[in-house]
Amino acid sequence: MANLISIFIGGIALILSFIGLVPLLGWTNWLILPIAGIGAFFGLISSRTSGMYFCLIVMCICAFRLWIGGGII
Repeated sequence: MANLISIFIGGIALILSFIGLVPLLGWTNWLILPIAGIGAFFGLISSRTSGMYFCLIVMCICAFRLWIGGGII
């Protein structure tokens, strides 16, 4: 059950991260990173790890976008 919650939270974070890919809206990734982190935590306490890895991939996408934009843009 925790794995499904993790995948659901990761899916929401992924959809929201598309908004953060728009120029001048990169600051939204600061809000998405903790959401994906919560999803990764639920994936960590699950017996399966697919949800955790999905959330970690979403976190990497957001962190990469922040790195490209200098942390704000």
